[in-house]
Amino acid sequence: MTTPAPIRGYTASKDQLLARLRRVEGQVRGIEKMVDEDRYCIDVLTQISAIQAALDKVALGLLDGHARHCMHSGAAEGRADEMATEMMAAVGRLMKRG
Repeated sequence: MTTPAPIRGYTASKDQLLARLRRVEGQVRGIEKMVDEDRYCIDVLTQISAIQAALDKVALGLLDGHARHCMHSGAAEGRADEMATEMMAAVGRLMKRG
């Protein structure tokens, strides 16, 4: 008997999330090629900025799903403060970039 996969906050949009991550992966490969071809530094940096923006969008979507699903479930279990602390720590890590 197999255990069903847990339902996560992103489960409903998992296909969209995976497609977005595949696009980011392609962008990273594109940057690798740009460096290999000795492309202009600013062009490479522009592409890096685009990847960071795309990853930020993924992160915001994950946070939204977490707030709407995981935190809701945690609150129902009496763990609202624990879940809020965990999410705010994750937000703090996202904001410390750079």
